[in-house]
Amino acid sequence: MSMRRLPGGYSISGAAAAEIPALIAIDLAAGQLFAGTGMLPDEALDDHVPADILEEAIPGGHLAVVRDRDGIPAGFVMTSPRPGILYLDQISVHPAHGRRGLGAALVKWVVKDARRRGRRSVTLSTFRKVPWNGPFYRKLGFRELPRKRMAFWMLEIESLQAEKGLDVTQRCFMERKVGWL
Repeated sequence: MSMRRLPGGYSISGAAAAEIPALIAIDLAAGQLFAGTGMLPDEALDDHVPADILEEAIPGGHLAVVRDRDGIPAGFVMTSPRPGILYLDQISVHPAHGRRGLGAALVKWVVKDARRRGRRSVTLSTFRKVPWNGPFYRKLGFRELPRKRMAFWMLEIESLQAEKGLDVTQRCFMERKVGWL
């Protein structure tokens, strides 16, 4: 699946294993946006999606990259299948390419991919109030899931986030049906 109409000649398509070092650098750079917010412990600012996890996502088409006009990665999104849904595990855009609509384009790519895979919705976990988190996803049609609707695997993710030092009271799970873009 490819999207050709993005700002400034950017494009989105599946990732290649050779791009993994660039994706890790993007993830680390994007993580620095949290410096000084108090939302992440300092050691988490140096955390990134491990290379083996990124590599495992490629064969199933669960890792997509947004590239600039020269083919250089500027951001990525990683998903995983869950019962009836597609889970958006990670989205990162390098700050040098930020505020150009690339994150929104990656999310739209995921929604189209979920529809293509026959999934009913896309879900994710995010900070509720950080502008480039909860409010960003709300603009794209995501709605916070009430705790009573959270699946067991979501509670497991929340528990792992707490173990990593995230304040899960500041986080939420959000969902978007795939019926529209």
